[in-house]
Amino acid sequence: MLLTITEFIGRFHVLLVHLPIGFLLIGLLLQWLSFNEKYNISKQVIIVVILAGMIAAVLSCVTGYLLSLNGDYDESLVGWHMWMGISVAFISLFLYIRIKFGHVDVWYKISSVVLLLLIFITGHLGGSLTHGSDFLTSALSDSTDSVVIVRKQIPNIQEADVYGDVIQPMLQARCYSCHGPHKQKNNLRLDDPQWILKGGKHGAVLNANPEESKLLKRLLLPLDDDDHMPPRRKAQFTEKEIALIHWWIDAGADFNKKVKDFKQPELIKPYLLALQSDHLEKKAIAIIPPEPVEKADEKNLKPLIERGAIIIPVSQNSNYLMANFVSAINITDADIKLLLPVKKQLTWLKLNDTNISDSSLSIINQFTNLTLLQLNNTKITDKGLGLIKNLSRLQSLSLVGTKVTAKGVMQLDSIKGLQSIYLYQTSVSKNDWPSLKKAFPKTEIDSGGYTVPLLAADTTIVKAPKTTK
Repeated sequence: MLLTITEFIGRFHVLLVHLPIGFLLIGLLLQWLSFNEKYNISKQVIIVVILAGMIAAVLSCVTGYLLSLNGDYDESLVGWHMWMGISVAFISLFLYIRIKFGHVDVWYKISSVVLLLLIFITGHLGGSLTHGSDFLTSALSDSTDSVVIVRKQIPNIQEADVYGDVIQPMLQARCYSCHGPHKQKNNLRLDDPQWILKGGKHGAVLNANPEESKLLKRLLLPLDDDDHMPPRRKAQFTEKEIALIHWWIDAGADFNKKVKDFKQPELIKPYLLALQSDHLEKKAIAIIPPEPVEKADEKNLKPLIERGAIIIPVSQNSNYLMANFVSAINITDADIKLLLPVKKQLTWLKLNDTNISDSSLSIINQFTNLTLLQLNNTKITDKGLGLIKNLSRLQSLSLVGTKVTAKGVMQLDSIKGLQSIYLYQTSVSKNDWPSLKKAFPKTEIDSGGYTVPLLAADTTIVKAPKTTK
């Protein structure tokens, strides 16, 4: 998409905006040092530096104004940032004139202090426009590097609000940083139904035809396309999330209806399953091994976090961990080896919608403290199931959307503590259910009801790796 001339010139603001900060701060420093004779700083040097800072400030104001015309930013913050920037340019001009004509008096000293404060305030407002209004204070509010968005527990997916419980949490996690209350790129807000319906600078984002809805079209563009959303440097929507958004728009994009009011194609049912809480949520403590375990070494967690895994304790004051790869991209068998250093602490493992195959299960069988394992929509087969029959503590196994058969599941009958097996959309036939129930008399075997567990610890977390100094 071609830029207008004003947008093109406005983009130079990003390049120019740092120049007045550097020039003016150096100019103020040189002027204050010049009061001490031992530094012997030339007046002409100070004049040149202050003049360069003033010119850069004026150019920054002009390009900043042109950039603001595209409507990508919060208007209130833009206004304050603009007037503070103009003040920096005006005060720097005043100082230049005072120094040039030798009027280094009390007014000059007051103006110097005012200019210093204006530079800091203007810079802070600029950072707020780019990174959000809390970008500075957020570093002081929490000792972790995580941004956590807690997903509401859904005891019955059919009674859940499609928008409020399914769609909005996804938009909140992926879109609000650029299209929320603090920043609105292209004048688009996605944090409230009225703003979604209003659309943005380029018109409506919802259309009766999902393929014509900008909200969906931008998600489906190639990752290297400039119009792809979210930007490739940010966390992306998963195939499951895109499918749910497509389903919602195709059904009319209603903001008030419940899941039960929408038609649910076979493709969507397993995705809805994964959003529902069930009785296991109430038994969370019960499915943690009773023996204490030492805390995992932070250096062993870092590679997993960098790969996109969610690693959190399964309960408060516990060293046992859950590993969830829901936000990771292109997870393969090779990535599962990253879990080996924390195999003692790992007790819940969620590998849904990843590219793992039976090879991964030859590694997973070493995680002897595993009590919950989710392998939904993966490439595992009966051969792989035979590799995990020694996981004697396993209590919940989810195999939704896989090619496993009843014969493969039978290999797990030696796991006496198995409480739940989820077999929706597998190769297990109706005729196999009686024999499975006989082989697992104390196990709940689910054939398609909305009971796939979402534990209390399930959240959407974007966790940046900590840097070492």
